[in-house]
Amino acid sequence: MRRAERVSPPAEPCSGGAITLIVHIDMDAFYASVEIRDNPALKGLPVIVGGSSSGRGVVCAASYEARKFGVHSAMPASQAVRRCPDGVFLKPRMSHYAAESKKIREIFHRFTSLVEPLSLDEAFLDVGGSEKLFGDGVTIAKLIKQTIREELDLPASAGVAPNKFLAKVASDLDKPDGLTIVPTDGVEAFLEPLSISRVWGVGPKTEARLRPLGIETVGHLQRLSKAQLCHAFGANGEHFWRLARGLDTRPVVPDRFAKSISHETTFSQDIGNPDALRAWLRELTDQVGRRLRRHEIVGQTVKLKLRYDDFRTISRSSVLKRPESSSEGLWREVVPLLNGVLAESRQSVRLLGMGVSQLRQPGKIQQRLFDAEENQRSDQLDKTLDSIHDRLGASAVKRASSVEHSIRFRTGPMIDPKDQR
Repeated sequence: MRRAERVSPPAEPCSGGAITLIVHIDMDAFYASVEIRDNPALKGLPVIVGGSSSGRGVVCAASYEARKFGVHSAMPASQAVRRCPDGVFLKPRMSHYAAESKKIREIFHRFTSLVEPLSLDEAFLDVGGSEKLFGDGVTIAKLIKQTIREELDLPASAGVAPNKFLAKVASDLDKPDGLTIVPTDGVEAFLEPLSISRVWGVGPKTEARLRPLGIETVGHLQRLSKAQLCHAFGANGEHFWRLARGLDTRPVVPDRFAKSISHETTFSQDIGNPDALRAWLRELTDQVGRRLRRHEIVGQTVKLKLRYDDFRTISRSSVLKRPESSSEGLWREVVPLLNGVLAESRQSVRLLGMGVSQLRQPGKIQQRLFDAEENQRSDQLDKTLDSIHDRLGASAVKRASSVEHSIRFRTGPMIDPKDQR
């Protein structure tokens, strides 16, 4: 564990007068950890979730034993086999992981109502208002990690910091089963020795532009003025300047208060295969749909986000005929957006995201009879599948369209790059 001392609270209060103190919880090699827990015979073995020993498909997650051989998520299984010929390949059980994720979220809500999930295996928690009940941020982070371990037998890492950027960076520094604290009065000193790759938005190409300038650490970046960075990187310059100093004012926004709900993922290796991107988008859409339905809200606008390997970011949106929370309805609207973007450019993609905005409580919507009947069937199917997955967890029941999509579009099982740490 790194820096196990008490964290000094930040100076500025959040809304309502409570102190802003952020904990970022990140499950360690989530999919692989679940599989090892469920089958203790796998403990100590190089477990690879996704792909196959014949070299087909793509890696979803790798245990830390497999990572010693250089295996990581989003890697082609053929390459994983070459690096780790004794790897134990397992088929992903996505609905089972989703059921475990729900149990983890329930633990989070015991400590604070301000929980912002990022994916199945990580979330931000604002615990500033919980200190009188549970203790300081470090104590709360330890309690959450301990509860997850005792009740679910799964490892998690945590970062405790004054804001979201710092908390997320911290949680990634001491994996697995780590706890890293960023004291308010030592933010720049904490960031100074870290690689510039830790700064959000500094990808391989940006890093390649910085290193010839002698900029290899965040400390080197801190020595540049805002004007120098804006001259070199345009609008991104101020972004780099702020993060190099640990400045981030974004609040933790629970789903029920959000203006939009989205999921996005950054690939450890750029993806240029259109079929793989469609498969990714399907998984992101299903996750967004589940969150909408869990909070009994619908959205009117569907959004697509892509970031290319040169860090150029584009977005597309489409307004639905009726507010939706159905995964199929969202999918029908968002996949044409992706197809349109892919027709414009075959450039490799670094980040893919999908979201829904214009959120509201579902109300009575006038529509044609046959549309209403079709939407009712789709909504009922979503509710039934959500209920089965929540109760049973196992992937015994699947949507027929998902099976068809897997056959048509996937070269391998789905990957969740949040699980690559």
